[in-house]
Amino acid sequence: MTLGQVLANEVGAAVVTVAVHASDPLTGLGAASILDADARLRLLGGGESASAEVIVVVEDSVDDGTFALLREIRDASRLDHPPRCVIVTDHFRSEVLMTAIECGMSALLPRRTMTGEDLAQAVVAVSRGVAQLPPRLQGDLLERLDRMRRDVLEPHGLTLLGLSVREREVLRLLADGHGTEEIAIRLTYSESTVKNVLHGLMRRYHFTTRAHAVAFAVRAGVI
Repeated sequence: MTLGQVLANEVGAAVVTVAVHASDPLTGLGAASILDADARLRLLGGGESASAEVIVVVEDSVDDGTFALLREIRDASRLDHPPRCVIVTDHFRSEVLMTAIECGMSALLPRRTMTGEDLAQAVVAVSRGVAQLPPRLQGDLLERLDRMRRDVLEPHGLTLLGLSVREREVLRLLADGHGTEEIAIRLTYSESTVKNVLHGLMRRYHFTTRAHAVAFAVRAGVI
């Protein structure tokens, strides 16, 4: 019995549906065989990708054709949330990082040194919302996000969370215990403007109360 089977039997873990795509048929069969042997996973056939929670792509290199495939799969997905992707390759260009993430990439594994257990563990991990990127790409991602915040969002009064400067100011004062009338005076807004800011914020993020909105802002570190 494999380690994956032992874990699945012991904790009764939910089975993750996974589909494999590779331009080389033998490579695809090899990856499929590894995943099919793990009790935590259920391998789907070629026509069942729309039901996959995780897509595994194994290629020599990643290009526009790879991204077109992932977009097609995500658009056709029958799940509430589009599938995450594990890409296995030895040639990944950092300049396509953001495109890969937009297409669902949550893990990038080196093809040359990857083991079967590495692949299975990565599939299970990303199905649970865990990302697995090489350190060099983690640093690149943080740099790109900081550049986006500095050059694109802040000049328009926005943050990475999508909150405007006005929304942050209102939430900060709300967290300090001020009512809408006091907030309006402090920010030199009309009281109706403050109420509209709060209403739009709560509707956009589905907050149920003002306390819920403040708690979100505190946890996100924006106030």
